[in-house]
Amino acid sequence: MVRSSGTAEERFGKIVEALLGEPGVTHASAGTGSKRGFGASALRVNNKIFAMISSRGEFVVKLPRQRVDALVASGKGERFDPGHGRIMKEWFAVGPASGLRWLPLAREAKAFVASL
Repeated sequence: MVRSSGTAEERFGKIVEALLGEPGVTHASAGTGSKRGFGASALRVNNKIFAMISSRGEFVVKLPRQRVDALVASGKGERFDPGHGRIMKEWFAVGPASGLRWLPLAREAKAFVASL
């Protein structure tokens, strides 16, 4: 179980450990010489990003727009803004102190992205 304590990177690391062995799942890390910016530290399924840590330390997942709308309406997080003022409608972001369980969100995002 991924607990809601620790830094975003620590929490994300536990999610990486939990999902990395699943079929099609890979991890790109900012510290491995991979690209910087969007998805620099991200989990991918079939080479498509489904979960990542933003440059602001937010946990970000790709979900269906309707699901993101519902999560935002519930006050549990916000639509992801990568910093250039263009809100991304299928990306949901939460801060490191969020009480939401990140692993179920990551699994939901993985299933969604794998279905695309």
